[in-house]
Amino acid sequence: MIRKWNRVWIACLPVLMLAATVMAQDEAGAVEPTKSRHMGVFATFFMPGDILGIAITWGLIIMSVAAMALVISYALRARRSQLLPEAVYDELQELIEAKKFREAIEVSEQDPSYLSKLTHAALVEAGNGYSAMERAIEEAGDAETTKSLRPVELLNVLGNVSPMIGLFGTVYGMIVAFVQLVEAGGQPDPAELAAGISTALVTTFWGLIVAIPALAAYSLIRNKIDALTSEGMLMTEELIVVFKPGKRVSSSRPRATPKPESSAE
Repeated sequence: MIRKWNRVWIACLPVLMLAATVMAQDEAGAVEPTKSRHMGVFATFFMPGDILGIAITWGLIIMSVAAMALVISYALRARRSQLLPEAVYDELQELIEAKKFREAIEVSEQDPSYLSKLTHAALVEAGNGYSAMERAIEEAGDAETTKSLRPVELLNVLGNVSPMIGLFGTVYGMIVAFVQLVEAGGQPDPAELAAGISTALVTTFWGLIVAIPALAAYSLIRNKIDALTSEGMLMTEELIVVFKPGKRVSSSRPRATPKPESSAE
């Protein structure tokens, strides 16, 4: 966990350095007028009109970087090669078909993949019959699926909370703008009025920047995990089919389409 958040903070550094450069250039006034105007427009996305607006904006920027880091991390973990490795499947199939059940239990216990955990749960129940093995697969599948999906919920939290934070900045910015309007008797200084409006719009912008990719990635990753875990349960049932009463074991791989047998001459 500490390493993960260290990577998040490292990912934030370019944004912080960019903002510091923009602020330094605006304060020094050493850039050309056209370039200064463009940099000023760019800086408004990072530095709204007041202190609270700046705090809300930078909080949302950090949440955006953290969400992207989490998306990359979860996407790498939700790969087929991580959950359902083909090499492990082939090894377990060979051991089970050769009736080397002890070796199969050891291999499945040492491998951290989802497929191995389900297979291990089934094999340790082999002495209690095929029905007990099927129940073990279902129970282990439910537990491991929940374990895989629980961290992804953090993306859902970020995606739902960030628009609320942005809305808070929106309401605060509009209050500031109307207070300036009232204090100026209906004829405020445009610069003072723009500060509140800037806070309202910029915080809404960054709230959406966090929410849209976070919620989209959450849905995609969750669906992928659901699909792979369901397939993993079917693969495990194929592995233990040799324990089913009255079932003949085929030497070909269970998932492969059987070739038609040639007719006897």
